[in-house]
Amino acid sequence: MNATLLALLDSRRPDRARPVPAARASPAGPASRLRRWADPAAVLAATALIAVRAAGLGRWIVDDAAVTFAYARSIDEGLGPVQLPGASPVEGYSNPAWLALMAVGRRLGLFDHGAFLGVSDLVLYPKALALLCTAGTLACVAWAARAVVPGRVWAVTLLAGGALATNLSYVAWSFSGLENPLYGLTAAGTGAVLVRAVARGGLTAPRTAVTAAAIALLAALTRPDGAVLMAAYPLVLALFVRRDLARSVRALALHAGVVAVPYGAFLLWRHAVFGLWVPNTAVAKAQQTPELAQLAQAGALLTYAGWAFALIGALCAGAVLARPGTARRALVALLVPLLLSLLAYGVLGRDWMALYRFATPVWVLAAAVAALSAVVLWEAEGVRGRAVLVMALSGALVLAHTGQAAREASFKAHPTLSMCFVAERYGQVFNTYAERLGLRQATVALPDLGGTLLTTRLRVLDLAGLTDRRIADAYASGDMRALRDHVLRAERPELLHVHGAWVNKPGLTVARLADAGYVPLYRQQNGGDFVRADAVHDPARIAAVRAWAAPRLDHLIADQDHTGSCGATLTPGQGAAL
Repeated sequence: MNATLLALLDSRRPDRARPVPAARASPAGPASRLRRWADPAAVLAATALIAVRAAGLGRWIVDDAAVTFAYARSIDEGLGPVQLPGASPVEGYSNPAWLALMAVGRRLGLFDHGAFLGVSDLVLYPKALALLCTAGTLACVAWAARAVVPGRVWAVTLLAGGALATNLSYVAWSFSGLENPLYGLTAAGTGAVLVRAVARGGLTAPRTAVTAAAIALLAALTRPDGAVLMAAYPLVLALFVRRDLARSVRALALHAGVVAVPYGAFLLWRHAVFGLWVPNTAVAKAQQTPELAQLAQAGALLTYAGWAFALIGALCAGAVLARPGTARRALVALLVPLLLSLLAYGVLGRDWMALYRFATPVWVLAAAVAALSAVVLWEAEGVRGRAVLVMALSGALVLAHTGQAAREASFKAHPTLSMCFVAERYGQVFNTYAERLGLRQATVALPDLGGTLLTTRLRVLDLAGLTDRRIADAYASGDMRALRDHVLRAERPELLHVHGAWVNKPGLTVARLADAGYVPLYRQQNGGDFVRADAVHDPARIAAVRAWAAPRLDHLIADQDHTGSCGATLTPGQGAAL
């Protein structure tokens, strides 16, 4: 097959050496009207294909998303950016733009209020936003394609949508409740603006500079690594502008001003409110200055996407880049944000969650590059070349899908920690612990936070450090002794939970907890649920709680991978319905 493709891309034949023609306006008529309907229909069809794939994940919302939900609740209730009423302001989220959408939805009564058609709006609202962002992403792909292959926009859209639909990493994280779909939309929007500007000669126009800046600003406020898209327009400007230097400088200055003024104001606000220039989450995760070796992480994405599809996409892109014309310039412009997104992915710290959570903009831009290149090449080829290209792309997509099958089956069977499980296991169960043990004003220390914040009536000490400045600083400095002293000596929470890495990483072992006066209520793996013995006035209550917890938690933990509903609403003080 490779030999056939190389022969297909041979540029020595006269009909294959000609430049790809620039876009031409199509005459009005039935065919033109059909194309106008075909393009939006392709966007809708591709969106529906992705939505069907997402439906296979049920009502699953990852617990990390619920941390943002809790902050949205606090902001809407006038408490400010705090995890719970009475807590100090800590930026325990890294997605202010997505947080703003959650808060607006709550203010409008669309989110965190109840159920619609039997589905909690804690699930329905973020997934509906994800669907809108997915449609917007595909619309951006279509908008970019219209400047290059106006008669084949539908084909580019369907091919890109098909590639995204077969990619469970894109689908799962876009519909997880996190900010991924908005981030993917900003990446697609950046690519579309640059492609159209380069293809139609408006790169130095003020409108292009302002639009590119506004989208880059939104990306930076959606995720910290989204700030890398701020460099896309200046780089493309440097690549393509050869004359009229004064106009280019003005466009660059305008772009920089539109980005720098509001983003600078946001950074000043962050420092004034939280005392940090970066989110507290970045401190807690101990994100270090990136090293060159980290870029190798991006290579894992090729394996996941499928070597056959990556190779054929690269060959198609190479063939387009080898031919002068509008398509080549447009593809270069699209490759710039793709390479920037790959760079950002490579320098990020390795994520513990499955299926490459941070790769969403890479998938979006790579699908757009592959789809646009393939359709441009298809238009330039004869019947035989087109047939070979279609068969190669179809086979590569099938191979990519089957190559991901094992990991996808594993993810569907055991999805990353869900909001509903955490709400029941840590929010509602620890509420019940406090009630049965007679602890009225108690603190609970634990590392799984999102669902807990939505349901607990207790003060929460975040052992992961995302919403706790002192613990985040301890992780950043690697001083686990300071962390243990803060938790076990200074805070001394009445209730505490650790298991797995949250025992080994901070050293909160059963032996250390026992030395600090904690006794178990329920044992789980190398840790479990603990209570400070001197906080309970009647020791008999501890034995009664142990007897109550064991059978119920055994069942709940065994069923923790379910993606069903945890009720219409999650409210503070809910007890365990076990």
